[in-house]
Amino acid sequence: MMNCSRRLVSAAKLFEKESVVVLIAVVGVLMGISSRAGWARGTSLPQGKAITVEGTVRNSGGEVLAGVMVRLEEKERPDSLETKTKADGSFVFSGVRPGAYTIRAEKGGWREGASNPLVLNAGDKKRVDLVLESLAADRTGAAGASTSSGSAAGAMEFDDKPNFTVAGVTDWNNTGMHGSDVRVQTSQALAKETLALKNGGTGEDSALDSKAGVTSLNSGESETRLRAAREQARKMLANADTADVHRLLGELNERLGDPLEAVREYERAARMEPSEQNYFEWGTELLLHRADEPAVEVFTKGSHAHPDSARMLAGLGAALYAAGNTEEAARRLCEAADLKPMDSTAYLFLGKMEKSATAPLPCGEEKLARFAQEEPRNAWANYYYGLTLWKRDRGSENSAGLQLAESYLGKAVTIDPKLGEAYLQLGILHSERGSFEQAIRDYKKAIEASPQLGEAHYRLGLAYRRIGEDAKAEQEFQMYEQAEKAETAAIESERRELRQFLIILKDQPAAASPR
Repeated sequence: MMNCSRRLVSAAKLFEKESVVVLIAVVGVLMGISSRAGWARGTSLPQGKAITVEGTVRNSGGEVLAGVMVRLEEKERPDSLETKTKADGSFVFSGVRPGAYTIRAEKGGWREGASNPLVLNAGDKKRVDLVLESLAADRTGAAGASTSSGSAAGAMEFDDKPNFTVAGVTDWNNTGMHGSDVRVQTSQALAKETLALKNGGTGEDSALDSKAGVTSLNSGESETRLRAAREQARKMLANADTADVHRLLGELNERLGDPLEAVREYERAARMEPSEQNYFEWGTELLLHRADEPAVEVFTKGSHAHPDSARMLAGLGAALYAAGNTEEAARRLCEAADLKPMDSTAYLFLGKMEKSATAPLPCGEEKLARFAQEEPRNAWANYYYGLTLWKRDRGSENSAGLQLAESYLGKAVTIDPKLGEAYLQLGILHSERGSFEQAIRDYKKAIEASPQLGEAHYRLGLAYRRIGEDAKAEQEFQMYEQAEKAETAAIESERRELRQFLIILKDQPAAASPR
């Protein structure tokens, strides 16, 4: 569990080194709040504990909307705070007391926008950006008169509109989640690794390519350079409205901390040119910001349009898993593995899912067996196949199957002595056989290879207790608790930096919470 978290953080750091995501701090303009705000303030909070909620309201084309009525409604209370957006579309609520809130935005001629529920605690500074859709545009679309004036000749038009609208962004909604939840961690890890496929998955040029006419930005890029590149791309767009430039703008906006604009640009690129790359980058942006069901929709359409794309199927598998459909996710990854048997991506995705699953996955054993056969010197191939065999025969009388599992796990640590997870799994296997002395040696090696592997400390404590070493057991349990606290803090810190999309599904009036 602990090692999974470290790989997730390492993947994030690697991406930062390669693409240097620049988060822009948006300075809120303090606004006067009506006298009705008294109910929300109550007794003033200590300095540093004040609560602020700010954001921007835009239309679906990305233009700011001024004069929009914005309400901050507290759950189970009839009154609310009200303000109007300024000329730049911004709004801010300050002096808010802790509680559960919803933000609503209303303007004549526009469909109402609403946020997910916000849980505000002392010291919180939340940002919520909302999008309003024009009712006139809906009527035009219903009459069949809506066309994309900027589309190039031969540009793609969807047979049907997407079944969702990205209505805004908000901070990570961690309601009901524990920091070390294995499934959540696995979903995040798969999203990060799907992101890593953008530039290296098919050999196609990235969004920052020579075709777009902008010099690629390396690891030394700065916010100033990113902004200059974005302005350059916008000027190019005024001269030639192409999918390449929209994709470029999507990449730049994501790096500049504006995922809402990024996802719009990726969608425009895919509509204008339904290439494999444009579909993939649109779906990846949705997945990265926890819009799981929309990501499934986009990756599904992309895989139908590009049936030979293994990375599209891998992205679809990651999105299905995040949306809670584990078995279907496994099937898509197995298809990806069949498309490119010598590419390790689908196998590694499948192995991560197999590790966190409570039951064997359909087709998982078959594909991971092939992975181990095709790459016998790959430690992860041997580890994941050994893990699958152990899960299959755990608790059964099939000693031959367990011996085979032990053999593959042993081979994994021989190839890579730093693979702490494989030592941990060997310890579990030996412990269930009653070989506690051997299990203790395995757990110690797991901790030596991966010192922060919390589960290894816990299981080592259990093994010590079984042989009567209670003092040592208690020491390991304390180390386990410390490791769990550190892991949870690290995961929560990373999640706070990630903003998630607010999604409105078709025919639903309010934003739906991502899974």
